[in-house]
Amino acid sequence: MKLHELSPAAGSAKPVYRKGRGPASGNGKTAGKGHKGQNARTGGGVRPGFEGGQIPLYRRLPKRGFHNVFAKHYTIVNVDALNVFEDGSVVSADTLIENGIINDIQDGIKVLGNGEISKKLTVKASIFSASAKEKIEAVGGKTEVI
Repeated sequence: MKLHELSPAAGSAKPVYRKGRGPASGNGKTAGKGHKGQNARTGGGVRPGFEGGQIPLYRRLPKRGFHNVFAKHYTIVNVDALNVFEDGSVVSADTLIENGIINDIQDGIKVLGNGEISKKLTVKASIFSASAKEKIEAVGGKTEVI
């Protein structure tokens, strides 16, 4: 197969529709924009959420609750998910991502004590719940706060 032989799957690529190319095209002259006005101009139109001067929906709806901009959002890992690692290995953010246990780190990793752990591991995380720390150390593992 060569580059010049490549083509998209049948029916997947539509031909480009060219607006404003004469009366015979069915979309000539004003090209679907009507006559004059803000929307007929280049760069014309209104911003998203604009309702013609009426108080927009995002301002009409009440705000509820308190939103802490300084809140930390931890990625949660339960101790039963750590059983996939070999006995005696070091578990860190990188190894958790490699094994597909988590997708991203956010503001850190928090280990919770849901489930049981049977392997002796050294776990490195931002924060541990009391029950998670207890379960990891009960099987001879170590917890390191990073």
